[in-house]
Amino acid sequence: MYYREFGERGDQPLVILHGLFGMSDNWHSIARNIAEEGYHVLVPDQRNHGRSGHSNIHNYPAMVDDLLEFLDARELEQTCLLGHSMGGKTSMQFAVDYPERVQKLIVADMSPALSERGDIHSGIIDTLLQLDLSSFDGRQEVAGAMKERISNARLRHFLQKNLYWKDRGSLGWRVNLEAISENLNEVFKAVETAGPFEKPVLFIRGGRSDYVQDEDIALIEKLFPQAKIRTLPKASHWLHAEDPDGFTAEVLYFLSL
Repeated sequence: MYYREFGERGDQPLVILHGLFGMSDNWHSIARNIAEEGYHVLVPDQRNHGRSGHSNIHNYPAMVDDLLEFLDARELEQTCLLGHSMGGKTSMQFAVDYPERVQKLIVADMSPALSERGDIHSGIIDTLLQLDLSSFDGRQEVAGAMKERISNARLRHFLQKNLYWKDRGSLGWRVNLEAISENLNEVFKAVETAGPFEKPVLFIRGGRSDYVQDEDIALIEKLFPQAKIRTLPKASHWLHAEDPDGFTAEVLYFLSL
């Protein structure tokens, strides 16, 4: 797994997991700011994303195994975990599977419940797959073509970050769209657990997002009895990008407790 690293080894470790279509680069500023407060922050690219390897398998058991191998390779017996969206569900599943390896858990705008969002993301993937990247001369041309079917400018900019030059004249997608399309239902499955995670947990949700709804709170409290829920009122699902100061303040306060 490709990863970015911030802060000093030997400081309190924190591993950050990005969401669907994301990558470690999206967390550069927040990771750097957290590291400046005395944390050793590691931000891997999850499988089929960023610069990490591609696989036909894309599900939470596989991503949990990836994280376990990542921690073992760096001899991190315990760490704090922060995950956003898909990364939040990976973090939740890891915490209930390996509670002895997690000190504290932070989940950014994701519920442990089954989600019904597959159709929306399937449409995004279809749009990206239908773009003939060989016919474009640059990223802005691709962004213009995306605008016809993806109206949200923030989402287009976020997706555009996945573009890279495979060679001097050929664009490609870093995210493995084909594998994610084939396994999309796996991304929206509920967290599976035989017992609760009893350590401190913070859920941070966007006030303009419906990814963590009030009816999910009972399940959150069942799986994570020590959970606290904080809301950033002006943020949507990409709360760490829309309110980075508020988000970072919540994370640092929780970690300091």
